[in-house]
Formats: sequence, structure tokens, C-alpha cells
Amino acid sequence: MRVTRRGFYRRRLPHLQRDYKPHFVTFCTYQRWILPELARDIVLECCLHDHQVTMTLHACVVMPDHVHLLLTPQQKPVSYVMNLIKGSFSHRAASSFPDWQRGFADHLILDRDHFESRRDYIHQNPVRAGLVTSSELYPYSSAYKT
Repeated sequence: MRVTRRGFYRRRLPHLQRDYKPHFVTFCTYQRWILPELARDIVLECCLHDHQVTMTLHACVVMPDHVHLLLTPQQKPVSYVMNLIKGSFSHRAASSFPDWQRGFADHLILDRDHFESRRDYIHQNPVRAGLVTSSELYPYSSAYKT
């Protein structure tokens, strides 16, 4: 018999993977640690680095304690892309402690309306959090880069 602590959850379900279909992905810092601004720059660069290599990145935002991505994996699974992003950050930041919570949350995008609503959600996240008054003003977002 397996005993688990109350409030403890471990994801055992496989991540959904559909070749050449967009995915909405969220991952969080370890124990919701607040990323300093320099670290947010590095995370954004790591997210943008493999655009058109392992994935097509449609939108991203690096919040103080989590990251949202809207991406289409090209040939490798989403888990491979996430390992690249998280690992690249840890390598560049020369971290000797866990930077990210294990795993990530992903949702398959169903249609064009769902795609646009997730992209808007990503770009408006800093506004809803009260970090900026307009999404284009937040420097750790793909909305800032357009």
C-alpha cells in the first residue's frame, strides 16, 4: 500500500505530444523563488535561443517566479525542448542549486481561437500582475520584442 502525505501531488501522467501542433507550457521556479532581473534576461534568451531549431516559439513571458510559452515543437518532444531551456539557464547562471520545479504543465492548443487566447493571456500576464501598464512595456516578454 502506498502512503502519500496530505497536500502532496506527483504528476504521473504523460505529457501530451502532438507533432507539429502548438502547446501552451508553464514552468515555475523552485519553491516559487523570485528571479532577479538579470536571471529573467537569461531565461528569456534561453527561451528565444532555439526558436526555429527545436521549436517555433509563438509567444513567451518570463514572470518573476514562472514562465509561460506558446510553442510548436519541430522534431523533438516538448519535454526535450523544456530540458534544453531549463538546462541552458542552469548552465549559463552557473547554478549549484535547483532553479526550477520538476516538470512543467502543458496543454495542447485546440484551434485558432484557443491559440489567440493563450497568446493574449501570455502577453497580458505582466499587466494582470501589476508589473506594467501595457504588455509592450514588459522587457521579459515576446510582446516587448515585436
